[in-house]
Amino acid sequence: MRKGDHRLIQELNRSKVLNHIRREGPISRIALAKQNGISPSTVASAVQELIKEGYVSEIGPGRSSGGRKPILLRFNPDHHHLIAVAITNSRMLLARMNLEARVLAKAEYPISGVKGEAVAEFLVEHLDRFLTEDGVQSTCIGISVTVPGIVRSDEGIVLYNTKLGMNRVPLKRMLESRYGMKVWLENDMNSVVLAERQFGKYAYANLIYISIGDGLGSGILINETLLHGKHGGAGEFGHTSVNRGGVRCECGNVGCLDSYISWMAVYSRILTALTSGRTTQINELTGGDYTRIVPEVYKEALRRGDRLALDINEEVADHLGAAIVNLINMFNPEALVLGGEMGRDNEALLEKVRLYINKHAMPILREDLVFGMTSLGEDDKLIGAAAVLLQDLFGFSLMES
Repeated sequence: MRKGDHRLIQELNRSKVLNHIRREGPISRIALAKQNGISPSTVASAVQELIKEGYVSEIGPGRSSGGRKPILLRFNPDHHHLIAVAITNSRMLLARMNLEARVLAKAEYPISGVKGEAVAEFLVEHLDRFLTEDGVQSTCIGISVTVPGIVRSDEGIVLYNTKLGMNRVPLKRMLESRYGMKVWLENDMNSVVLAERQFGKYAYANLIYISIGDGLGSGILINETLLHGKHGGAGEFGHTSVNRGGVRCECGNVGCLDSYISWMAVYSRILTALTSGRTTQINELTGGDYTRIVPEVYKEALRRGDRLALDINEEVADHLGAAIVNLINMFNPEALVLGGEMGRDNEALLEKVRLYINKHAMPILREDLVFGMTSLGEDDKLIGAAAVLLQDLFGFSLMES
């Protein structure tokens, strides 16, 4: 814990002032002092510092309540920027973003056959090029990286990722040493649940985000605090066992949920049906080219009422519904969000799972529960990476950094 000295109080007041301007601006100095219970001289000092650093700017006089018109202040989100990196099990996304998590420029690279520390080398290769093309490193406040798997965010280490073969990779230290700027590292699902609360429509203190894509995971907020667990492995939703006699998972367990409802599991089921000669609109949508079968094609087949897609959706919804009921009964969230390539824009899945929840969750715990689809769009993972950095930038901590 940090000691309660004068510098600590200054940081607290600065954080209060900046966040108030960011949320309530344009606003005057005197209004900031009154609404935060801080002296005008303290506000003036904090504002002077923030203007000098470019986070805040004056925009002219406001209305007078008697006497001189006050000068209004506003947050300046475009004076600085951050670099967001979202690593998935199949691709790597890089973006330059402003301080409101808006994408200014981005690039995407597929990950194929890259394993272990080679993932870090792959990242550095493309990040070098991206930063060179970006050309504005002087205004960059840092790099925020998200990775699926078990991540020790406090130490900046990717402890374990089965699909990428990453094991105790000190990614934060490697990037800080190379680029000479601060680096944040977080589990991808933890970052997206933060983003849904900060930048999406789910501003709840107790919130769970579930993503179904090339993997399956969850991010859990309890009383506004991320649930990390001892090793950073809380929320490994995809590796909860749903069938003790099921197939063996890459994690070493058997019958993991990931093996039944992730996109790879669904894709495998589609291929089996096609090779057995089953009639499906997926064939028409792809022109018979199996390589063109992607989640969007599957969801389009669902919307068209394709029998194969509906049958698969029924199975996915049953497995997912049962697992979500366990989460509801265990954590009692205010809201639960469904995302990822399989969850986004998938009304058929959402409705089936909602019916399952209404039938099987404890009545008192499902009461007033908000259950909906992600509100962040296709840039959700990049917005998530930005949210990790911005929470630290705009937050205030009593813990030593």
